[in-house]
Amino acid sequence: MGLLEQCEQLFSTSSLYEVLGVEKGASDAEVRRGYYKLSLQVHPDRAPGDQQATTKFQVLGKVYAVLSDKEQRAVYDEQGIVDEESDSVDPDRDWEEHWRRLFPKITLQDIMDFEKQYKDSDEELQDLKRLYLLHEGDMDRIMDSALCCEHDDEPRVREILQRAVEAEDVPAFKAFTHENVKKKANRKRKAKKEQQEAEEMRKEMGLDAEDSLVAMIQQRQKSKEKGFNSLIADLEAKYCKKPSAGKKGAKK
Repeated sequence: MGLLEQCEQLFSTSSLYEVLGVEKGASDAEVRRGYYKLSLQVHPDRAPGDQQATTKFQVLGKVYAVLSDKEQRAVYDEQGIVDEESDSVDPDRDWEEHWRRLFPKITLQDIMDFEKQYKDSDEELQDLKRLYLLHEGDMDRIMDSALCCEHDDEPRVREILQRAVEAEDVPAFKAFTHENVKKKANRKRKAKKEQQEAEEMRKEMGLDAEDSLVAMIQQRQKSKEKGFNSLIADLEAKYCKKPSAGKKGAKK
């Protein structure tokens, strides 16, 4: 399966830009930030044993590899195709090693600090509106994708989106304005089950939630996309390092 097909299957869009949540004319820095934000959500360290998360992580790496390469990005922009034979999208590439070269290891305190800055910020508002449009008001998918959101955040997220609808910043999708009560209840049950499973896994692994980043992520219902998007804007040199120049595969 090609990269564009994988994107459609895993992220409900074949647009590489939409996958990373950036505009077509986004700068290199904006593309890196988009990649960083989304890859944090599905990083193997944060979803141990989750094969779909691992696959998403690999696909995000490929998307970034294409958009961060001037020549490949130009071809994609002009023709809408990806060179599947390029080394940069090699399925056997070590995407974890690639990610580590780009971004240093983060700490629990880093994540907590980011969350405080992100929640109720203009950046969160723009991200939520983007997700609302992408998923046409489907709260199941919005809450699954929203950054720094747990089930307890749903009333706050819904209020933010409701204000956006009333202000006509986004259309009034029926899936949002007339959501089925049963669907809301199912979402609540799912969140409770995930919380219980995460706590059981934490205990089985003998992890201390105070000392382990993995345990914290598990205990908090697989918190979405914890990262430094706001901090990266100020610490670009540190958190958005470009990989050292390497040999590119010959295009055929």
